[in-house]
Amino acid sequence: MSAPATAVDPMLATYKRWPIQFERGSGSTLYDPDGKPYLDLVAGLAVASVGHAHPDVTSAIAEQAARLLHVSNLYVTAPQRELAGRLLSVSGGMRSFFCNSGAEAVECALKLARKWGGPQRRGIVATVGGFHGRTLGALSVTGQPSKRASFEPLLPRISHVAFNDVDALEAAVGEDTAAVIVEPIQGEAGIVVPHDRYLAAVRDLCDRAGCLLILDEVQTGIGRTGSWFAFEPAGIAPDIVCIAKGLGGGLPIGACLAGPRVADTFTFGDHGSTFGGGPLQSAAALAVLDVIEREGLLDRARIAGARLREGLRSIFGSHSVRGRGLLLGVVLPSPTASRLAAAALQHAVLVNDVAPDVIRICPPLVITDAEIDRGLQLLEEAWHEVTEA
Repeated sequence: MSAPATAVDPMLATYKRWPIQFERGSGSTLYDPDGKPYLDLVAGLAVASVGHAHPDVTSAIAEQAARLLHVSNLYVTAPQRELAGRLLSVSGGMRSFFCNSGAEAVECALKLARKWGGPQRRGIVATVGGFHGRTLGALSVTGQPSKRASFEPLLPRISHVAFNDVDALEAAVGEDTAAVIVEPIQGEAGIVVPHDRYLAAVRDLCDRAGCLLILDEVQTGIGRTGSWFAFEPAGIAPDIVCIAKGLGGGLPIGACLAGPRVADTFTFGDHGSTFGGGPLQSAAALAVLDVIEREGLLDRARIAGARLREGLRSIFGSHSVRGRGLLLGVVLPSPTASRLAAAALQHAVLVNDVAPDVIRICPPLVITDAEIDRGLQLLEEAWHEVTEA
């Protein structure tokens, strides 16, 4: 028997959804139920790292699903062990705790830092504008008051300082500080890039203060900025790194990576996840890492990002584009980002109005030059409609 018709939305009203439904995807293109193609410059919020329905990833998922979906973390599975080994290699020796999302990776990082710090070091210093997730712990270190206000009081002994301001950070870090948590590039704040020496200066400050450095690479990691991790150009070694989004290529998987200084802090029962690093998710992640390596997508992110950046600058102005690799933000002269995203949708190209005056562009790493050029043309047409209205 079918359910009775109802006018009530069966889902909670937690998302602003655009008036479109997608049925399938391939590479950098999504298709609506009528088969109309849309160029995807959002990639599921930087998730579809190797594109939609990459054959190697879909094959890995199908093959693993036919063998084993789940046994819990009471037992060992080969895909999870192999994935941990791969991440150990690309991260320079960091060990993994697997979970289901970026917020969960941050929760793990906060618990790890606080246990490492002991009763005397419980403080966490975060940054204004930073976004780390919507669970209570991750929200506590998120530096966006509008997202926090309805849920306070949150975790105690959390302080926020200006991003890209080492002096402000130094003033906030004390003997009770367990860790500093920052994004190498602030994503949800509008793709805000710090100065070149910022991460190195934060690392040096943490070393002098005797506290940990946690880097939230949920959005920037796994090739998005042209290297496995956005911290690599700074030449530093963080103590903890949080990743998710692009790791699974579309399946929910996150990881908290712990360096030698802190990796032995947890003992049995300190933390856990029923589904974290399950065989299906791990097989997908392994396929994603394989594709990135085999298809040279770290280099591609840099090359394609440069092409996209120059094209955006020609449309919006030389000083309007910021970011790195294929994580770019376009700063508009007025709060018209939502209007531009709506106009772009009408031109069959997807962008994200991440802030009132900033659109975020983070396409799949497999995007072609022809797709970039077509996307730029469509965006220019959309922008002209917004400015002439």
